[in-house]
Amino acid sequence: MAFATLLIAWRASALGQWIVDDAAITFAYARSIDEGLGPVQQPGADPVEGYSNSSWLALLVIGRRLGLFDRGALLGVSDLVLYPKALALLCTAGVLACAAMAARALLPGRAWAVTLLTGGILAANLSYVAWSFSGLENPLYALTAAATGALLVRGAVRGTLLRPAVAAGAGAVALLAALTRPDGAVLAAAYPVAVLLFLRRDRLARAVRAVALGCGTFALPYAVFLLWRRSAFGLWVPNTAVAKAQKPPDLAQLGSAGELLTYGGWALALTGAACAGIALARPGPARRALAALLVPLALTLLAYGVLGRDWMALYRFATPVWVLAATALALAAATVWRAESRRARAVLGCALAGALLLSVTGQAAQNGRFVNRPTLSMCYVAERYGHTFDAYAARLGLRDATVALPDLGGTLLTTRLRVVDVAGLTDRRVAAAYAAADPAALRDYVLNDVRPELLHVHAAWTRRTGLTPPLLAAAGYVPLYAEGNGGDFVRADAVRDPARIAAERERVRPVLDAMVREMRPAGCGPTLRAGEGTPA
Repeated sequence: MAFATLLIAWRASALGQWIVDDAAITFAYARSIDEGLGPVQQPGADPVEGYSNSSWLALLVIGRRLGLFDRGALLGVSDLVLYPKALALLCTAGVLACAAMAARALLPGRAWAVTLLTGGILAANLSYVAWSFSGLENPLYALTAAATGALLVRGAVRGTLLRPAVAAGAGAVALLAALTRPDGAVLAAAYPVAVLLFLRRDRLARAVRAVALGCGTFALPYAVFLLWRRSAFGLWVPNTAVAKAQKPPDLAQLGSAGELLTYGGWALALTGAACAGIALARPGPARRALAALLVPLALTLLAYGVLGRDWMALYRFATPVWVLAATALALAAATVWRAESRRARAVLGCALAGALLLSVTGQAAQNGRFVNRPTLSMCYVAERYGHTFDAYAARLGLRDATVALPDLGGTLLTTRLRVVDVAGLTDRRVAAAYAAADPAALRDYVLNDVRPELLHVHAAWTRRTGLTPPLLAAAGYVPLYAEGNGGDFVRADAVRDPARIAAERERVRPVLDAMVREMRPAGCGPTLRAGEGTPA
């Protein structure tokens, strides 16, 4: 298990100190909560549930309280990077421990091989590795999926599925999953479905009691959480879900799950399916184990399809699918290996090695692009928007200024300005406009109600909001820096001396041209706080 964990950590090292900017939004909330400000994005802001990962947020708050997170640096590396990556490493070890637990129930003599093969498959999959070590809640969600699978496999193999401890354990793990990601609630169905799968008439009453216990362990605390959310924020769902305006899935959207087969590798998928098919065709413990493991795998795959395509690269919502699929493949392959002749084992070994090689080479181009230019980083946003807009405000004489922009995490950690989230994750009015498909309401709110002194939009955000340069010019804004179809803008009437605007425009152009071209900051430094760091 240790070797497999280190193998995954070695693969993650290719991404260096990268933390995705969305993770830093939760970091900002952890700072506010630990400092006694409540669930707000920054001091003085209204309480808004601009995060959807409460359990991960709790781990960050605990880390900050213990002085392990958002306090400084170790060996020159910020603990904003070290702490979430350390949590990811622990969760990865937990995932492999769950794979080992499932394997020991079925193949006690070959548990090490199942664990090693699971780790090797996951290490070969950059989607799993990158998003597990991105600073987001993915590794904790993956751990809950792995734990669900291990509980069901042990219960199915040992005939203990209906025991109260197993039922309550499955419900508790599903609760943790639902508090880690909203779609994690799908794992609450895993235990009842597994019980139904192995139901016997003579145990019907016992099965009903076990399912009731498992569902109650999940549903009662989760209902309390939902009531608290409604009381604290006025919503039954996170504000992030409102902003993303999740629509009912259609068949084409559900079909997006098929993209995972292409990325993971058809040869690997077919090899795994063949091994699983052979194991399922033979009565016995292996059939029960794989059938139980396929239940949470099918549920997480369904949840992935319902969520639909994400704008971030490398399938960030697929992490639990990868974990359960890798465990199922390893368990099925080990089961077939044990039952077959030496010649069949040689064929299976060659098939697995070849499939893994094809998977890695098939992903190479896509993975290479991601490693060279990973999804928007916290450090880049801190420098490009946090420090840059603080510098704008200082040089243009804008006191107590407000900035409206869509890239938030690093900005919240570094700026002195009041921030309005044009993406809507932390702003109720903007989120409501997206949910209603009413960009005119969004523009009216931003340009007439808020009237920020500084504003930034670019790329898809310009199109989605309609905050185009001509519209901004009509509203009294002038450009400071042009970036594609948008850029940085200042409200002209907020600056007393117009010459300052022209001077600032000339000053920032070469600096921001280089920054935007590379999309790589000089570095976060030991801390990210308002007033610290070098402004652009």
